[in-house]
Amino acid sequence: MRLTSLEDRQREQRLVASRALVAGLLVLVGLCLLALRLLHLQVDRHDHFSVLSKDNRVKVQPVPPSRGLIYDARGVVLADNHPTFSLEITIEKVTDLAATIDELARLVPIDANDRARFERLKRQRMRFQGVPIRLNMTPAEVARFAVDGHRFPAVDVRAELIRTYPLGESTAHVLGYVGRINEREMTSIDTSNYAGTRFIGKGGLEKAHEDVLHGRVGYQQVEVNARGRILRTLESTPPTPGQDLSLYLDMALQQEAIDALGDRRGAVVAIDPRDGGVLAMVSKPSYNPNLFVEGISQTDYNALLHSIDTPLFDRAARGQYPPGSTVKPFIGLGGLATGFTTARKTTYCSGSFSLPGQSHRFRCWRKGGHGTVNLERAIVESCDVYFYSLANQMGIDRLHGFLSQFGFGARTGVDVAGELPGLLPSREWKQRVRKQPWYPGETLIVGIGQGSFLATPLQLAAATATMANRGHFIQPRLARASRFPGANAESEFPRVIRDVEVGDPHDWDSVIDAMTQVVESPRGTAKRIRSPDYRIAGKTGTSQVFTIGQKQTYNAAKIPERMRDHALFIAFAPVEDPRIAVAVLVENGGHGGSDAAPVARRVMDVYLGGSTLILTDERNDDDNHGD
Repeated sequence: MRLTSLEDRQREQRLVASRALVAGLLVLVGLCLLALRLLHLQVDRHDHFSVLSKDNRVKVQPVPPSRGLIYDARGVVLADNHPTFSLEITIEKVTDLAATIDELARLVPIDANDRARFERLKRQRMRFQGVPIRLNMTPAEVARFAVDGHRFPAVDVRAELIRTYPLGESTAHVLGYVGRINEREMTSIDTSNYAGTRFIGKGGLEKAHEDVLHGRVGYQQVEVNARGRILRTLESTPPTPGQDLSLYLDMALQQEAIDALGDRRGAVVAIDPRDGGVLAMVSKPSYNPNLFVEGISQTDYNALLHSIDTPLFDRAARGQYPPGSTVKPFIGLGGLATGFTTARKTTYCSGSFSLPGQSHRFRCWRKGGHGTVNLERAIVESCDVYFYSLANQMGIDRLHGFLSQFGFGARTGVDVAGELPGLLPSREWKQRVRKQPWYPGETLIVGIGQGSFLATPLQLAAATATMANRGHFIQPRLARASRFPGANAESEFPRVIRDVEVGDPHDWDSVIDAMTQVVESPRGTAKRIRSPDYRIAGKTGTSQVFTIGQKQTYNAAKIPERMRDHALFIAFAPVEDPRIAVAVLVENGGHGGSDAAPVARRVMDVYLGGSTLILTDERNDDDNHGD
């Protein structure tokens, strides 16, 4: 029997050949697809991937501008920049942030405050931005990190310029300070212009002129390696530095005002009436602004914040006090301008004044009264009854309208951040704020600068300068001009100018002559500061801290020091050609003639080159009570 073979070699060959063909076709299709993909990537998408490749090795970094400097009138540097080094971590390059910080702490000191600041700043910045973990590194610490820096690819030492204030407390309230940008400020600034910048003006001139001092940020393209280290700079756009400020402020005058106040709390403002330049602006006590630049410690901040003397408070621009008798010349001028009095018209002062049909007595500071007084004598001897009567005749509406022309009740517009407007009471104000009608007795109190009437020392100085100018108001300014570093050309700042309306020009003479006799006359309340070198026109004032009852007598010796009256004095000199106007406030000082006026005289002597003031123990009637 013959066996049949089960193998079909031809069929198997055909099957293998077909499978090889299919496989070959699949490989060919795959190669074609791969070729098409490569063609797409290398030709069609070349530009896109070229940019991505470049972005991996080229970074754009902001270059912060240097902040403009601030100079006084004589070229003394008041705000400078000095180099400092900080250790910064770029968050996006770190895999284990906590471990990195702990490892860094073995190289350089990093305390709890550093860590807390780092956590706070980390929330304010992008992940690709450096966040400082340690500020103000010493040269030894910088060198120590340089040795082991290769172990920390995400950490860099950054050199930058930090603001410094060489004169410290002497200019703190005027200049303010710069500090780190906080979250609230980030919402209101141009973040692109502050890229790479950690600081912004926080008060005073630094804040008021932030746009001038800051400058414009620049940028640079740098090539980096895989670890993010900079290899070279490819292209750069330099920053525009901030402009320097030149001030009217004279540090010789500023220091004299500080010294004249001594250990007392108070404020001094001096203005040049000819151009509105602020020559001195002192608030005492003060603080060291350098503590705030890099971040003040909680201990130091609490000490300032809770001090009974409130050193952080700017008394010159933000202190609002009853102006007392310093406003009597302005009210007297208002009476002349509105026709309710004349230079010769008299009022009898018996020691008190009562409204018709009322028993309440508004007392004069002199218990026995001044007798028959005209406008000049009322200003020279500071008779309250004369101004009670005049204020009653004028009424609150005319008083408010006239005094507002001198800037009372409104900000002067000085270029210092945070100025307050004071308060010039009116019917409308009382109805709006207190929901009450205005009473005639309140008009009398406004007539002697007490009650709700509030003014800042800066307002008093500006009003005094306006009086010296015979009604020509020039907005006070601290900054005279700005200038780019290295440039010769300056840009002067504009200001507001207006005039006080008075019908008869001789009315100015009547009031200014009376103010001159306040110092020159033997009966004047400021006769103790009379100068042999130039004539001074002035007015003393006392600002009550609390109200004295009808049957009470003011006795400073029996009153706690911080409840005693504030002492005020305003003045300008020389009378014939005014070059300086001064306002002085001494908190709880007691008497304008004996406590505030000598401060003004010392300031004027430095500016005008007068003889040194020598005070005696002589006191006039005004010193025994007030103005």
